[in-house]
Amino acid sequence: MWQDLPQNLHSTLRQLGTAFNFAPTWAVSFVILVSAVVVAWLIQAAVLAALRRLLHGRRPYLRTILDATKNPTRLALLVLAIAVALPAAPLDLDTRNLLARLLALATICVLGWIALTGLHIAANLYLLNFRIDVEDNLLARKHITQVRVMVRVLDTVIILLTLGFALMTFDAVRQYGVSLFASAGVAGVVFGLAAQPVLSNLIAGVQLAITQPIRLEDAVTVQNEYGWIEEITATYVVIRLWDLRRLIVPLNYFIQQPFYNWTRQAAANIGTVLLYLDYTAPVDAIRQKAAELIKQATIGGGKVINVQVTNARPDSIEVRLLLSAQTAGSTSDLCAEMREKLIAFVQREHPEALPRSRALNIEGSASAESRPPESSAHAIDNRGNVQPT
Repeated sequence: MWQDLPQNLHSTLRQLGTAFNFAPTWAVSFVILVSAVVVAWLIQAAVLAALRRLLHGRRPYLRTILDATKNPTRLALLVLAIAVALPAAPLDLDTRNLLARLLALATICVLGWIALTGLHIAANLYLLNFRIDVEDNLLARKHITQVRVMVRVLDTVIILLTLGFALMTFDAVRQYGVSLFASAGVAGVVFGLAAQPVLSNLIAGVQLAITQPIRLEDAVTVQNEYGWIEEITATYVVIRLWDLRRLIVPLNYFIQQPFYNWTRQAAANIGTVLLYLDYTAPVDAIRQKAAELIKQATIGGGKVINVQVTNARPDSIEVRLLLSAQTAGSTSDLCAEMREKLIAFVQREHPEALPRSRALNIEGSASAESRPPESSAHAIDNRGNVQPT
């Protein structure tokens, strides 16, 4: 049955052309081609409607696949319909060759579009197994970053291949391409193109996807700016800073330059709270109060790693608290909360521990210890001598 379908379509289209033999040749060809396009459009619409009715309320990911493949399949059916109807159209040889070349070009574009759509569908289906909106999302961020970067790289490769095959359908370009790749200077051309910034970033994207020095939602410090990896494209990385600004960094920066990644091994990291206090500060009381406040903090899951005096200056000591929470953002918020509460504790319970400025003036101290004599009244006589009164 299916083997005879092309022959039946050819015979039907020839009968349609015979029915309009009184019309000009171009009009008959137009009617045949348009009829084939309309039939293909109606068939595709009917199949889509039947599948949507069949999948109504069930398996939503299949409906998503139908919506994603609707346009590529429609174009593929239209190209196929024109290819089937073209032999039945009474066209001259030049017009037939032109339409055949356009059909070949459209077929290459359809195949590239289908490859891109299939790649994105496969990536989305794979990423359904991972959730990034949970506390322990290290594995999810790893796979999502790897898949998205590789998808963008493969998108670029598919587009370049599609354009290359499309251009090769033209005789002049095909001859140029063959002579180019057959020449001895092809290696220099390839290396010269690879040195360009766009291709170097593309190669860096492949390296990032494999080695993964950064992942989506990693907390990083780049060029003295703290933020989170928001997006990784084929050529650059978008970093969401703490004040909602966006820092745009080329991909090859993360291959060539050093940077801090606070969540490389785990989502949680260690935060630091520094307090500068007087030498009379009760460090043991601050240590006990920190352990008490961490249990009352609004951010759950936090803990105090240690409380130490890490530096002594002429006018103050440095008390360092190391804290940890579930995520980098939670650690930052926990540090801010603990800093505020400990400062309030010192102000309320131990105001003498606040930093003070001291100055020791030996001459001033000596003069302060020896008070001046009490004032007395004097008189001056006629000769200018001072006489007590």
